Amino acid sequence: MGAAVNRRVELDRDTVERDLMKLVLTILELLRELMERQALRRVDQGDLTEEQEERIGMTLMLLADRMDGLCRQYGLDPAELDLDLGPLGPLLGRG
Repeated sequence: MGAAVNRRVELDRDTVERDLMKLVLTILELLRELMERQALRRVDQGDLTEEQEERIGMTLMLLADRMDGLCRQYGLDPAELDLDLGPLGPLLGRG
């Protein structure tokens, strides 16, 4: 039989943590953008009261601010959160 090949992958803990946070933040950003689009659609349809519109606007601004803070904390540029899906284009539509 052939010699066993050592297939152990050396991982840098900081890189793994940053890449994991990049993936998590990408998913959160996608959800945040979907919520924003849904809110804008409801505003355009006139489904919301003025108070609801205000609350949604403040919530979306807070979410965007928190996302920026998390990106800074993990040394990520928000543009890095977009994934290239090949022929489908960018996940977040920023490319």
